[in-house]
Amino acid sequence: MLSRLVALTRPVAIDGPRAVAVAIYAGDDGAHIRARESGEEGVACLDDAARALVLWCDLWERTHSGVAREWVDGLLAFCRWTQQADGRFLNFVLDWDGALNAEGITSRANGASFWHARGARAMAKVWRVFGDERARADYERARAWFDADPVASDVRAVQILAALDAGADADDVQGWCADVVAQRGGDVLFDSHDATAPHLWGHIQEGVLAMAATALARPDLLEIARRSADAYLVPLIASGFDLPTVQAYGAASAAFAMERLDAACGDGRYGAAARDARAWFDGRNSAGLPIYDRSAGRVADGIDGGRINPHSGAESNILGAQAFIDDVAAWLVQNPGACALPLVGVPARPTR
Repeated sequence: MLSRLVALTRPVAIDGPRAVAVAIYAGDDGAHIRARESGEEGVACLDDAARALVLWCDLWERTHSGVAREWVDGLLAFCRWTQQADGRFLNFVLDWDGALNAEGITSRANGASFWHARGARAMAKVWRVFGDERARADYERARAWFDADPVASDVRAVQILAALDAGADADDVQGWCADVVAQRGGDVLFDSHDATAPHLWGHIQEGVLAMAATALARPDLLEIARRSADAYLVPLIASGFDLPTVQAYGAASAAFAMERLDAACGDGRYGAAARDARAWFDGRNSAGLPIYDRSAGRVADGIDGGRINPHSGAESNILGAQAFIDDVAAWLVQNPGACALPLVGVPARPTR
């Protein structure tokens, strides 16, 4: 998966520390594909760069690899390039010269968006792992927008992860957890205020509430997380994610939630469910085929109607690497040269 990320990553021509970003999409032939799902979006985005930054922080903590630190620095420079003076983030760059997409609906500054939450979490992670005081200030500027508008539960969960990394005030975290709990139907945690059912991709609320329950000494939050997991995620995992469309993001999110529940309550059922969720990548799925091609080091973009999507973009490989983080860390230790950043021959453009 890391070798695929290398193939997807390109330098972004901004001044200061060399910045890198990850191409959003790529075909089965490896050619990069621009995002145009909501008009002209761009070639790379904060959404993916911030998740990759969290991944490389996790890898650095496990390996203290110099290569991992280089990735952290390159991705951090890109994330900072997208953060505006008021603390909000733009999402897309239109080209590899770093031209920011300030107007697109999936890119413009919005404190209630996924990309804003992920940018904030990346800064909080860098602060926690490296003691970077500038990252602390970057996080605080972003955190100021968390309550400016109503926030969907799936986005709020990412904000809580950022706050836990940042050691945020317990009252803030409690309030945000209450917001997550309020967005549910029966026992099942939903993903937005107006939802009538949960969606699998990005659904990490059970895991996040389990983490918050431990941090806040709130067993009631853990009980809510368990009831939702038992009603929704555990049966879905047992079915091999029997849905029309399943992405790596969805299977990895389910594995994340099960791992955190297992850590919080020691119920072996959740540990087993986490293993079954990860097994989706190796063929425990509706296609009956591996999504993770271990020989090529790439994760396909998912399954549609029982068929594997042959594309392999940033999200799938970043989330796949997170799902197998210990295996990926061990591979990095053995193959550091395979992960060198592509930084040659990049002209610089001025930063703001």
